[in-house]
Amino acid sequence: MRRTKQPQPDKSRKLRPLLVSTLRQERQTFVSESCKGLGEATTIASYNVHKCVGVDGRFDPDRTIAVIRELDADLVALQEADQRFGERAGLLDLHSLERQTGLVPISLPISQGGHGWHGNVLLIRSGTVTAAHQLSLPGAEPRGALVVELDLDCGPLRIIAAHLGLLRRSRALQAHTLLQAIEPGDDVPTLLMGDLNEWRLGKRSSLSGLEPHFGPLEAAIPSFPSRFPIWALDRVLAKPHDLISSIAVHNTPKARMASDHLPLKAVVRLGNRSDKQAGSDALAAVA
Repeated sequence: MRRTKQPQPDKSRKLRPLLVSTLRQERQTFVSESCKGLGEATTIASYNVHKCVGVDGRFDPDRTIAVIRELDADLVALQEADQRFGERAGLLDLHSLERQTGLVPISLPISQGGHGWHGNVLLIRSGTVTAAHQLSLPGAEPRGALVVELDLDCGPLRIIAAHLGLLRRSRALQAHTLLQAIEPGDDVPTLLMGDLNEWRLGKRSSLSGLEPHFGPLEAAIPSFPSRFPIWALDRVLAKPHDLISSIAVHNTPKARMASDHLPLKAVVRLGNRSDKQAGSDALAAVA
């Protein structure tokens, strides 16, 4: 019996609209329908500041602070905010940052001599830090992440702020390490954010192991390079997925110049989540 060869899906048909959309600079926002009207809104942001060196080659921490001020976020995760080699000095004037934005960095149990941990810094406007620890991530180059538990006015929130490696295998190992930082069955709302250095979607992505825990992985907004963003290297992911209401790239003249990455802003909704779920369960029971 002669076998009939099954037609293979044409991957180019799937990639072509994505490529055209990227080149037209159309993918600048993501809006979640599942999160509509759920909880109180909080604005968060992630920004790789590129050691405060702009695309013009100029070291200008004041310009970096000006972009952070533009974000007007309640919480900001920074990457590359410290010198990477030698003395890990912080590159921002924290007093000026607080005066202009109202944001302050969280204190860490272990200090490398800079603002944060492997260049990762978490800035908050208000709330209480109930726990904070640092992770060293496996891979061919030194990388790290912050895991911070916060008690905000609208409820508890965990932040995992990370900067993953340049090698795909390293990123996969690092993503696995980040998952292990959360206890099984843990229901604390959690955001994973930072420069995750991965633009691929689907099974080829080094972040695919994060599913089904973190998402939406398909909410990939191009943020690099800043002058004409093509690659979605910066991400904001949530557990549960419906924590995120929207994600947008912060594309302003100042942001395009201040770093080779554009910042990402996201609106997350906290508080009243258990009440909403209880109401849904009650309606289901009556039905």
